Amino acid sequence: MTPTAPERVLTISGTPLDLIAAWPRARPLLLLHAGGATAGRWSRWTIATTSEGWFTFNGRSHLTPDAIGGRHPVPLTHDPLRDLNRILERTRRPGPAETVLPFAGGWVGYLSYDLGRDVEPAARAHPGALDTRGWPRVQLARCRSGLVYDHERETWYGFGPTDLAAELDETAPPPPATVAVTGFASSLEPEAYLRAVARTKQLIAAGDIFQANITQRITTTFHGSVRGLARRALATSRAWYGAMLELPGHRAIVSMSPELFLELDGATRRLVTRPIKGTRPAEDTPEELLASDKDTAELNMIVDLMRNDLGRVCTFGSVRVPTERIIESHPTVHHGVGEVHGVLRPTATRGDLLAATFPGGSITGAPKIRAMQIIDELEPVERGPYCGSIGFFGDDGSVRLNIAIRTICLSGLTPAGPGLTQGVLDYGVGGGIVADSDPRGEHRESLDKATVLRLVLDASRPAAAGV
Repeated sequence: MTPTAPERVLTISGTPLDLIAAWPRARPLLLLHAGGATAGRWSRWTIATTSEGWFTFNGRSHLTPDAIGGRHPVPLTHDPLRDLNRILERTRRPGPAETVLPFAGGWVGYLSYDLGRDVEPAARAHPGALDTRGWPRVQLARCRSGLVYDHERETWYGFGPTDLAAELDETAPPPPATVAVTGFASSLEPEAYLRAVARTKQLIAAGDIFQANITQRITTTFHGSVRGLARRALATSRAWYGAMLELPGHRAIVSMSPELFLELDGATRRLVTRPIKGTRPAEDTPEELLASDKDTAELNMIVDLMRNDLGRVCTFGSVRVPTERIIESHPTVHHGVGEVHGVLRPTATRGDLLAATFPGGSITGAPKIRAMQIIDELEPVERGPYCGSIGFFGDDGSVRLNIAIRTICLSGLTPAGPGLTQGVLDYGVGGGIVADSDPRGEHRESLDKATVLRLVLDASRPAAAGV
């Protein structure tokens, strides 16, 4: 029996940014936001949903009783990808033949960058745990009902047993947009960042690696509305793969990512990855980035790495690079983008796919394991969700994950008035280091990537932190 289309056409007024205000305060909002108005298929669908249970991994897997149900529990271990794959297979069902939606139920959340050390233990250079703010390495919500917005047709759809549209308050005022931040600091102050770049270049010259992605974490205190911050961030950045996740443990994530890590069609098993390498501020011309041999080489290395990663789980001969480097322009920066396609083998699972590819090569370097060891040596704090991935695993076998760059991580959130919270805000920035990298130029490029944060926070540039 062929499943019927699950979606309902809805009469919600307004856009996904308006939905943030209308969403019931008592329900945690999980929003995967498509902000690229001119991006076509790459940024067409926004998904709004809420949790009906959680799968979490932080040294050991945990599945809340309401996440799956049924008489037979899923056996869990210390292996996050094996456990995740078991859960995904338990909840998998055939996708409706006639549906137009990219997601009609499944799991939504994040995989932290540091999960990569569980995927490949050899990537850890230093066995001691660094400051992680306590972020779980995996946090995925079970989502059976939700709303989906088609930006191309300007149409809302609903799916699942719960009518979430009926719970919206479309007369609610926008959440407060003003955010107070104080005390900017960086995990790598300017001179320390320059030393890290210089050390990376030494290791490249010694033949250890071709490229490594070195980052710093900017930290400040936060006081304001998380939903107001998300609304402003997504409106300002117009991120193609944006997100807002209200999470357990007094945490939230707001992502303004322009980068697609993995997109898997559950029916055809077609795979796409679109790594980004090379950045220029928006005031420069795209032609300057296009003409850069250094940035071209940097992207080519990562495209080759991703070709190899996909080749580990794709059918023979299916992995290809369909286009040369593309320059994509965003509100604050221009980026160089590659594209790799493949077809996932019939016997390969989504857990196998993650084991072969995670974390993405654009935020590690090449060769990947040695680059991750160098990152572990040179960066004083773990990255947490930053440089991991945010997105969904559909019950129909699909996957869509971003690379969690341009991502605000909020922790230690406590109430600070009606609709307001206070806590710690972390924001990571960095870039790929190659043989001819100029340390000061790399530092400037990393700060270019913080421009959107400054615009969102409407804060002046704190010289001490290099923001």
